[in-house]
Amino acid sequence: MHDFQPRNDHAQPPESDGPEHRHPPFDARAARRLREALGMTHSHVAYGIWAAYGVRLGPATVAAWELGEESPTEAQLTALAGALWCAPGDLLGTPTTLREHRMSAGFAATDLALRIGMEPAVYERIERTGEWYGNDRQAGALAEALALPLPAFIGLTGQADRLSELLRSAVTTRWQAYVKPVAKVLGLARGEVEDALRQLHSDYQSRMVGTLNWGVGRSASDSGDAGQIFLDEVLDLFWDRLYRSRDGKEG
Repeated sequence: MHDFQPRNDHAQPPESDGPEHRHPPFDARAARRLREALGMTHSHVAYGIWAAYGVRLGPATVAAWELGEESPTEAQLTALAGALWCAPGDLLGTPTTLREHRMSAGFAATDLALRIGMEPAVYERIERTGEWYGNDRQAGALAEALALPLPAFIGLTGQADRLSELLRSAVTTRWQAYVKPVAKVLGLARGEVEDALRQLHSDYQSRMVGTLNWGVGRSASDSGDAGQIFLDEVLDLFWDRLYRSRDGKEG
C-alpha cells in the first residue's frame, strides 16, 4: 500500500445540509479494532478511502475519528467501511432512527426508497422529519428491507401513539374486541397477539384491584394513580408480554 499524504488534510469543499453530510453515530473503538486487525495504518486507510471512493482526507482525520475527536459524515463512513472491508453497520452504535437503521443495513437513501416503492424525495423527508408519509404496503416493505424489530418498526412508521391508544382501550374494557385492530397495526396474525393482550388486561385489572386492598388509609385515588402509571407504560409492557408469549410458544 502507498503511504498517502494529501497536501491539506482539511482541504474539502464546504458541507451542505444534505443527508450525506450529516454525522451518524460512530463507534470509534470498532473502527480502530477493525483497522488494527487488518494491520493497516491510518495512512493506509486514508489512501484506501481516496483510491476507492475519491474522498480526500489525511491520516490525521482517520486518527481523530478513532479518538472520538471528530466523526465521519455518512459519505465518509461508507467509504471508511469499504476501506476496512466491513459493513457500515459495523461502525455504528445501536441504531435508533430510520436513517441509522438504513445505514446499518447498507442502503443509500435513494436505493431504499426505490426498494420500498417510494419517491426518494418523500423518503428523505421522512428521515428528516421523523414523520411517516407512506402507506401500509410501503411500511411492510421497509420493515422487511431493514429487518426492523417490531418496536422499531412501529416507532419509525409513526404508529406508536395509535397502538398505545388501542392497548389502553384493550386493558380497560374488553380486550377481545382489540385483537384484530392490534394485529393489523403489527402485521401479525390474531393468534400471535391474543395471549399478550389477555395477559396485559389481566395485569391491569389485578393492579387496580390490588391497590384497593392495600389497607387502611388507601383510597380510590391511589388505585387511579397506579392505573395511570400502568397506562402510561402500556406500550413497553405490551412488548414484554408479546415476546414472552412468543418465547413460550417456541420453547
